[in-house]
Amino acid sequence: MAKTFPPIFINKYLAAKISPALPEYFSNPLKFFPTMPTDIESLTETFPEAANDVFAVYDRMLKMRRKAFPHIKSEQVLYYFYKVAGDISGLLYTTQAVQDLLDRGDESAEDLNTWITSLPRNAQGNVVFDEEEFSPVHFHDIKIYQLEETRDIIDFGTARTYAGNKIIIDYTYHAKGYPQGTPVAGFDAARPRYENSTNDDYNGTQIV
Repeated sequence: MAKTFPPIFINKYLAAKISPALPEYFSNPLKFFPTMPTDIESLTETFPEAANDVFAVYDRMLKMRRKAFPHIKSEQVLYYFYKVAGDISGLLYTTQAVQDLLDRGDESAEDLNTWITSLPRNAQGNVVFDEEEFSPVHFHDIKIYQLEETRDIIDFGTARTYAGNKIIIDYTYHAKGYPQGTPVAGFDAARPRYENSTNDDYNGTQIV
């Protein structure tokens, strides 16, 4: 069964764009690791080819939906970018490239959507990464910001790193099955209604 996991598309997009643009700082594609109960030393020992490159640890964060319309989701992904050896300039250029690619609102979303559209699909219309199926998503808006100072992620002895940066990417999207512009219809009449609205208010609504 295909997964709906927007961060995989952001991760692969950044790796595809940043590593070729900064060949002097990357001997391999930019690597992304999910948050797990481990330390940076364990990661670099498991993936020694990434030890001299910038790499990232990420954590998907769901946000509370504040509107009645349920099909456009709002989420964040938190990235910790690390550098454990070599020239620190690689980290600076990498985080600047992330900003350049993903901090242009709907323009960044459209660039990412275009890249997703170019990916090969299997017979079910899903994208396959590392032998896992993922349902394509459509991004609406993307912005990034830094939550707090970066000193806190390099002060731990287990980090074994001398440079780090923490970035949050905030985005909205809708999942496969609700193409942009598709009318929303067929709401159950027994579905609880929101204040000053009826279920009929949603019928004919378009995802834009």
